[in-house]
Amino acid sequence: MNEEVKKPQENNKVTKNNDTKNIKRRPKRSFDRPKSDLEEKVIFINRVTKVVKGGRQFRFAATVVVGNRKGKVGIGLGKAKEMPDAVKKATQQASKNLINVELIDNRTISHEIIVKEGAVRVMLKPAKEGTGVKAGGPVRDVLELAGVKDVLSKSLGSSTKVNMARATLNALKMQKSSSHVAKLRGKTVEEILD
Repeated sequence: MNEEVKKPQENNKVTKNNDTKNIKRRPKRSFDRPKSDLEEKVIFINRVTKVVKGGRQFRFAATVVVGNRKGKVGIGLGKAKEMPDAVKKATQQASKNLINVELIDNRTISHEIIVKEGAVRVMLKPAKEGTGVKAGGPVRDVLELAGVKDVLSKSLGSSTKVNMARATLNALKMQKSSSHVAKLRGKTVEEILD
């Protein structure tokens, strides 16, 4: 009887080993996106305080610009209790909201434009080769990460950093190349430029 009892146990052990050998292991999935060529710059970090019965609660709001210096750029805003988490959230949102910028000769914008965002007005003007990015603050960060190499700019009105960055992004979004305008009008590029 003891032998009979032992035999089934041995059989179970054997089947157990065979089962584990037959199971295929899945590769570990990483939910992080693959490393891309996007650069990021933190424009503004704001610390917000909420006064409650037990004391003060601090939170952080971060504004980040992301771009590849080749015509793609985006802005994101993130809020969290810790500063690194706020920056991480802002970066993720910025990489989701990327726009394509139409550049002339991969260096400047196609035409002059003035864009209003809140109480901020930003003017952008195309410039000759070798001029560089004549801009300051958030406007400069957005233009550099978009890949604009020659441009003149002026910020008018308020100096709110978040609105300045948004106004610059909207100005880049509204840029239309001569080929795009020619296509809309049903003409050739030469007819438009003359």
